[in-house]
Amino acid sequence: EKEPPAESPLLELDNFICTPHLGASTEDAQENVAVAVANQIVDYLLYGTIRNAVNFPSVSADVLPVLQPYINLAERLGGFIVQNFEGSMEEVIIEYKGTVKELDLEPMTIAVLKGILTPILLETVNYINAPLIAKERGIEVKEITTDDAGNYHSMMVVTVRSGKKVGTVSGVLHGKKDPRIISVDDFAVEIIPEGELLVLSNNDKPGVIGNIGTLLGKNNINIARMHFGRAARGGKAISVVSVDAPVSRDILTKIKKLPNVLSLNHIHLPV
Repeated sequence: EKEPPAESPLLELDNFICTPHLGASTEDAQENVAVAVANQIVDYLLYGTIRNAVNFPSVSADVLPVLQPYINLAERLGGFIVQNFEGSMEEVIIEYKGTVKELDLEPMTIAVLKGILTPILLETVNYINAPLIAKERGIEVKEITTDDAGNYHSMMVVTVRSGKKVGTVSGVLHGKKDPRIISVDDFAVEIIPEGELLVLSNNDKPGVIGNIGTLLGKNNINIARMHFGRAARGGKAISVVSVDAPVSRDILTKIKKLPNVLSLNHIHLPV
């Protein structure tokens, strides 16, 4: 056979890269490859085992049900912190606390990187290329394990650095599968990391929450949930407002101008 086939319409696609056929050049070899691929598809459909995928790390069927919720949590922590942090990231530190440290850390670390890189890049980021992209962008990645998870069986803490600037987010699983953010920087706050989130830094003064709710209500934006945390009474606080739809830039500007609002980040996470 002559390769590649010159009449193939795939060759006309801008997003198609053609490579020479270097393997399985005999009929027997081609049949063996086809059988191997078919067996891998069967293993995934029947048992959930992922092997040799181009966009997901290889994970055995017995480990995947345990690991998948943590991969989901990890990606959401990465997506949250990159959208709540100003500055180019130079370092990402992922702490695995408690029983989670006994699992395979690599898929979770990759998920954090995928969550961080996806919102800031136009190119497609997946579980295979995320570590390479992070390396190309000069992002140093560190993993830390410890037994102490406080009041939880397991906890993940993602810290990002840019010079002297540091941002941190901590997360756990609620009911063994539902992701929760339990702290942002120095503020203890429970957040369901999904959908459209407005993350505000504000002074802990009366009227802040009321002003935000009133402004959103006047613009027909429904509030699904609100979460609050403060370091000390009367000091700085964090307010996280979950809304049902994206908020326009004009409304975001109006929120930033409200009394005692110090900063605002609009975060989008998968539902």
